[in-house]
Amino acid sequence: MPELPEVEVCRLGISPHIIAQQVIKVTIRDSRLRWPIPEEVRSVVGLPVLAVDRRAKYLLLRFKTGTLLLHLGMSGTVRVIEHDTPVAKHDHFDLAFQHGKVLRLNDPRRFGAVLWLANDEDELGLLSKLGPEPLSDDFYPGYLFSKAKNRKVPIKTFLMNNHIVVGVGNIYANEALFQAGILPTTKAGDIDEARLNNLTNIIKQVLSAAIAQGGTTLKDFTQADGRPGYFAQSLMVYGRAGQACLTCQTKLEEIRQSNRSSVYCPICQQD
Repeated sequence: MPELPEVEVCRLGISPHIIAQQVIKVTIRDSRLRWPIPEEVRSVVGLPVLAVDRRAKYLLLRFKTGTLLLHLGMSGTVRVIEHDTPVAKHDHFDLAFQHGKVLRLNDPRRFGAVLWLANDEDELGLLSKLGPEPLSDDFYPGYLFSKAKNRKVPIKTFLMNNHIVVGVGNIYANEALFQAGILPTTKAGDIDEARLNNLTNIIKQVLSAAIAQGGTTLKDFTQADGRPGYFAQSLMVYGRAGQACLTCQTKLEEIRQSNRSSVYCPICQQD
């Protein structure tokens, strides 16, 4: 599943091509995504894109009358392509622009979303219940400690709760906990404030590095211009179960938490 850095790289990739550009046509080839694509999305025809924002893993295309919300789901990709690019299998949604470019959503598993928030009203509550952005000032030293008090949930599960903080998905939770020296199974409420503050800073560093390096090379994800990301080459633990720890050479171990893989070093990471 594309994680926050991949979605941010996508936002950065498509923004220069569509901001201030007028939509001339909306094409819905298959509306059966996670939620049905509403006909209201056609109301953007004739309007320019004012901005392209991101909230958690949602891309937000701003128009004067509302916001077009895109989510890539588990396998979705967004491209800016020429208007005469042949339609491929699973190309479900297009925004065609006056300058000849098309924003195209391809989603083989159809777990993504295209929704219209008229006047920015979030009727499904997709955005209103989210925690702070990890790269914002709202995610500050002391924040995790305040949320973790008396919590018995494992710290990795805690970090991946979008009501606590958005965008710390499986890959980057693994990486941040390794760099912070914290076992993924440690109860969130058992970690002292100093270690949680250090973890906060590391999360910011890990995500910033991923964005800077172009996102992680996942099977179903490439950047907006079609080039794969390269951050996977820098991963310390994720995807390396059974291999030697790059710090101490101990064999990395793997467990399952909430049906997700947690890879850790039993020496470098402690309760």
